[in-house]
Amino acid sequence: MPFSHTVITEYAQMWPREVYYIKKGKYPIQSLKDSLHNKTGVYVLYRDDHPYYIGQAQKSLWRRIRDHALRRNDRYYNFWNFFSVFVVPDKHHIDEVEGVLIAALAGVTANSKEPKIEPILLPEDIVKILNRETIISAHVIGS
Repeated sequence: MPFSHTVITEYAQMWPREVYYIKKGKYPIQSLKDSLHNKTGVYVLYRDDHPYYIGQAQKSLWRRIRDHALRRNDRYYNFWNFFSVFVVPDKHHIDEVEGVLIAALAGVTANSKEPKIEPILLPEDIVKILNRETIISAHVIGS
């Protein structure tokens, strides 16, 4: 039983998109659906083993990812084949967890959303030193 102060209580890693195609009759297998149905949190869609998109589900992780998997007009429909989820029961922490993942994978995913976390910028004097060192290194290597 997770502690009440735990932000992320469960996770699933690299499940195949095909879980949304498994049916018993015309319905999804209940045990699979139940594993994510009434859980809220953050998910990562992957193209092979590369993170492609990070999103959140305020109501049901199962439904939100199902939309990406089965709706042909979904923006990300053609671009992913695996997913991971992070169950965040307290909805007040969902933006924070999503923001951490987006910030950690900046430039790697298709997310256009900015994390709702203040960035710490590299101090200008350090940028100047690094730029100067890079120029010196490039000059020495090019000699």
